[in-house]
Amino acid sequence: MNTIDIAVLAGDGIGPEVMEAALAVLRRVDARHALGLGFTELRAGAFAYRDTGTDLSEEVFERARSADAILLGAMGWPGIRHADGTELAPQITLRQRLDLFGGVRPIRAIPGVPLPLVDPRAAKIDFVILRESTEGLFFSKDRGVVSEDQAEETLRLTRGTSLRLAHMSFEIARQRSARLGRPGRVTLVDKANVFRAFAWLRQIFLEVSGEYPDVRHDAAYVDAMALDLIRKPWDFDLLPTENMFGDILSDLAAGLIGGMGFAPSADLGEAHGVFQPSHGTAPDIAGQGRANPTATILSAAMMLDWLAMRGAGQRLADAAEEIRLAVDQAFLGGLRTADIGGTAGTADAARAVIDALQ
Repeated sequence: MNTIDIAVLAGDGIGPEVMEAALAVLRRVDARHALGLGFTELRAGAFAYRDTGTDLSEEVFERARSADAILLGAMGWPGIRHADGTELAPQITLRQRLDLFGGVRPIRAIPGVPLPLVDPRAAKIDFVILRESTEGLFFSKDRGVVSEDQAEETLRLTRGTSLRLAHMSFEIARQRSARLGRPGRVTLVDKANVFRAFAWLRQIFLEVSGEYPDVRHDAAYVDAMALDLIRKPWDFDLLPTENMFGDILSDLAAGLIGGMGFAPSADLGEAHGVFQPSHGTAPDIAGQGRANPTATILSAAMMLDWLAMRGAGQRLADAAEEIRLAVDQAFLGGLRTADIGGTAGTADAARAVIDALQ
């Protein structure tokens, strides 16, 4: 059996802590299912920049690009920045250089995790934000023009990437429909009432929707969606959106299910995939063993699913489902991490999930 090559970039702050927990879970399911996972640990991030002058060396990038998948912790640090004041973000570099246009961000209420919304329907929250991750306002990264009197950034959408995002949206909605036993629905999130670019994007999604008659399609303005994600988040299924809008709504949505510690993500392209928690490096608790590793563990499960879909075998999909069920069982069984008012640390949470795999 060939080894499945996983490039591991643990990053900064709590990144190494949550990565250690996720790798412990992966190694357990690897042993149970003979998955053939191999891990190569690589250094990137803010502290790599401090020590070497680069946050993502060409050598590390090429090694990561050659891997079957990339598992990433969290990167960045408040006191280490570029000369222009912007944060170091090798994760964005990976998205752009590997053409990872689809940022898949599942938002699912985990049984047993206290939720901020008191409505009992909140327990049914299960939707996906699909954030376009290479264009939009982020196209302007490192391209902005700043003078004493004016600062200007440019939002750019292209037809090719917008078409790929639309097809990915409908395909994921169709897959979710088959798995969840309910009709799929794609709700494009934009600002088409003000900007021509978003009206143009709506037309592309409308064109593509005709190829998926089994999936419902509608659209919503981003400000209205921000309201509705508080009022009725259980109503939604698949929410594709521009890069910046997706960045903002992802954090709002994570708050609905207990916080960023429960929000996994995947950045996908046609040839590569990077899997990472949606949260940052949390400098206030870094090194204390208090970070919630659930988002990283669930990101690792997403990685196994993606590898299975790319031909690595059904065993990986089975292992991914086991991890998700074990996470649910651990919290149903009383696991309470510090971010939801409990006392369980990073290692405690990993052990609880591993025990639930038995």
